[in-house]
Amino acid sequence: MPNKLTKEHSPYLQQHADNPVDWYPWGDEAFKKAKEENKPVFLSVGYATCHWCHVMAHESFEDPEIAALMNEAFINIKVDREERPDIDNTYMTVCQMLTGQGGWPLTIIMTPDKEPFFAGTYIPKEARFNRIGLRQLIPGVKGMWENEPERVKKATDKIKKGFAKSQEFEGGRFPGSEAYDYAAEQLLHRFDNEHGGFGEAPKFPSPHNLMFLLRQWKLKGEDRFLEAVSTTLKKMRLGGIWDHIGFGFHRYSTDREWLLPHFEKMLYDQALLMMAYTEGWQATKNPLFKQTVFEIAEYVERNLTDPHGGFYSAEDADSEGEEGKFYVWEKSEITELLGDHAQTFCSLFGFTGEGNFKEEATAKRNGKNIPNLNKPLSDEQKEWFDSIRETLFKEREERVHPLRDEKILTDWNALMIAALAKAGFVFDDARLISLAKNAFSFLEEKLILEKQLLHRFNNGEAGIKAMADDYAFLVWAGIELYEATFDAEYLEKSLHLNQQFLQDFWDDKKSGFFFSIADEDQVYGRQKQIYDGAIPSANSVSLMNLIRLSRLTGETELESYANKIGEAFSADLTRSGSSITHAMQAIQFLNADAKEISFAAEPVEVKEMLTILRDQFLPFHVFHIISKENKVLLNTVSAYTAAQSRKGNKPTLYVCENFTCEHPVTELEQMKKLLG
Repeated sequence: MPNKLTKEHSPYLQQHADNPVDWYPWGDEAFKKAKEENKPVFLSVGYATCHWCHVMAHESFEDPEIAALMNEAFINIKVDREERPDIDNTYMTVCQMLTGQGGWPLTIIMTPDKEPFFAGTYIPKEARFNRIGLRQLIPGVKGMWENEPERVKKATDKIKKGFAKSQEFEGGRFPGSEAYDYAAEQLLHRFDNEHGGFGEAPKFPSPHNLMFLLRQWKLKGEDRFLEAVSTTLKKMRLGGIWDHIGFGFHRYSTDREWLLPHFEKMLYDQALLMMAYTEGWQATKNPLFKQTVFEIAEYVERNLTDPHGGFYSAEDADSEGEEGKFYVWEKSEITELLGDHAQTFCSLFGFTGEGNFKEEATAKRNGKNIPNLNKPLSDEQKEWFDSIRETLFKEREERVHPLRDEKILTDWNALMIAALAKAGFVFDDARLISLAKNAFSFLEEKLILEKQLLHRFNNGEAGIKAMADDYAFLVWAGIELYEATFDAEYLEKSLHLNQQFLQDFWDDKKSGFFFSIADEDQVYGRQKQIYDGAIPSANSVSLMNLIRLSRLTGETELESYANKIGEAFSADLTRSGSSITHAMQAIQFLNADAKEISFAAEPVEVKEMLTILRDQFLPFHVFHIISKENKVLLNTVSAYTAAQSRKGNKPTLYVCENFTCEHPVTELEQMKKLLG
């Protein structure tokens, strides 16, 4: 019999709508029932493309006996962490406090007042390997709830105090160069010289770390920083974490070598990696990096783009109940498909009869292979592979595809927009910019209702109030689109969004942005975040946004907000900058003699100058093109541009640095010299 998830829009909740567990969505109805029946709440948080969420669901939530135990002992709630990152953040913090680790599925048991007293991640049906099973846990919790309420109270009080401590940030002076120098050395200390990346397995792409080290190279001129980035970008692109047949990056590598990935594909990974490869190309001119940017775009456009322009969230790791089944090959399949070309392919991509990887769970080979290169293909090999790849792609398309999570999230879409706009500008590619513009228009049309920005769109309906990431990332997207298109409307929109963000999320007492709008779902009050995870935190991104907007508009008040963020999180930024590398990029910007560049000209008149800005890695600048088309609006949103006009009716370049402006120049060679 269907439970209470049948009318939910989340694909993840829909996956559990037929479970024998009597699931409720998060909301008043569930907590009211818990109070009426005096039962604890069992909260399970996951997402549609989460492998271990599927395992726990098949093993336990679809089991009638376990479901009966859960229904008798608890009121059961399912939450999609991608729809409700505010709820997930709160209880994930609790889980990390209690267990020292986190992840999904997230399992929380709490009082009807939303106060947790147990936390864990995946819990098997039966106890094994010193891990308690649900069959043992449920009656134990039920007995404690009914017979030992003082133990529950003691646990909730302890967690509440610990959570409050996690939200105590040590302020101080705004961090200087010592913060990013220390962060860069921390990263290089963990750098894997042989395989790229940082630390041991599992390895995550963490593109913001790479973008930070590129800026450190630009500031310091030390090739060791560039080498770390270039090696990592090459090794990831050659490894099995990259889908050589259909393009796009998988979530992370389970080994040091980037061979065996966790196979899900997330929109945010494609976006952030597109940015890193774009900047990597600017710094190195490695053609493989440029190729990767366009292949990521091809994958996103083909597999993750809604017909109306928005971007879907993810593709699952599993198909037919098996992780990676869609992506792996037996050598015999290749022989049958490619004939005379099979041996060359198998040699290049490391295919063997026994398989080229060991399963993570069994540590045994199973005859399956993941395409994986030891070195880049030569031009001749690449031309050959392009035709071979098409054959393999068509064959693979006949397989059962992994689930695609088609909900459209404002924050992840904004990251993809920013990436496409950045790449579109650097490579002067109208198609990439068009994809970014279409997605931005989609968000404006579907996810801004009655001037309220919303977080999620699915099945024709927008919902859930926007959170900090939605605002911060969309402001970033608008800035990138402005610098890619020279359309001042995008700058104006970023300013309006940023103002709304400040109004609704800024902490007037201690500074920084809260993660969510104040409401009853925040059991311990509103959280703030500074650490960067798989995606940068809203405070990290806002630190950079505020600085860029201030330099683009001359509004110094915006920079004062940035200063307050740096002061509010001073200790974390100074001591733990390698975990907050997007914010480090902002501090680098402030210490880099950043330039404000304005061309009073039509874009076609300064094509050669734009080529310089496109081709070089110049991360420490902002720029305008003051043209006939955008002059009136640009003068309104950026008052200082009103004084930057053409001299002698010639295209004119204005450059300001360190709060001092050079004399405007009109001659081409002078322009080149001034741009450095």
